[in-house]
Amino acid sequence: MDTLLEILGGSYYLGIFAALILGGIGFPFPEDATLIACGALVSRHATGLVPTLAVAYAGLLISDFVLYSIGRRYGRSVVTHRRFRRLISPERLALIEDRFERWGVYVILFGRHMAGLRAEIFIAAGVFRMSRAKFLLADAVTAPFTIALMFGIGYMGSETLDHVRRELTLAGYVAAAAVAAGLAVYLVHRHHRTKHLAGAGGDSSQ
Repeated sequence: MDTLLEILGGSYYLGIFAALILGGIGFPFPEDATLIACGALVSRHATGLVPTLAVAYAGLLISDFVLYSIGRRYGRSVVTHRRFRRLISPERLALIEDRFERWGVYVILFGRHMAGLRAEIFIAAGVFRMSRAKFLLADAVTAPFTIALMFGIGYMGSETLDHVRRELTLAGYVAAAAVAAGLAVYLVHRHHRTKHLAGAGGDSSQ
């Protein structure tokens, strides 16, 4: 707990947000566990009720939209893509396609509450080109039910707080490392690009 407070400037909120985003794309931060952690933190007065709910809601919607965008960007090839194929198999995509043909947007409304299927459903929604507005609206309507259920479990059983504190601390570290790695890659790329342009300019002047 003390380590996380030092890293995040005395706030758990970045840890909650990071855990939800990272968990959505495959890191070992289960969404339900993070939401249970939110309830436990509020129960212990470590975070405020309204800001915790707001951060959790925003984190869920953004995480879900990232998965949807992956499916929309790569289409059916997502099942063979080296980075994303572990998120959804060809067999599962075909199964979800059948569900979409039968029930349409209701797959989003009810599928969000199925821990083992929700990520695959969101990716499939993008693959099948569901409109962004319809996806976001359906997800925005149904996400509060997931939050309320898991948050309530955490609030009533806050003895799990010690465990979830470790999860949030790890999420904070991973998020910080990801940002640092991305910045390093950008700076290296920019440096090499600048050298290349400078070299090309020197050659043309001769």
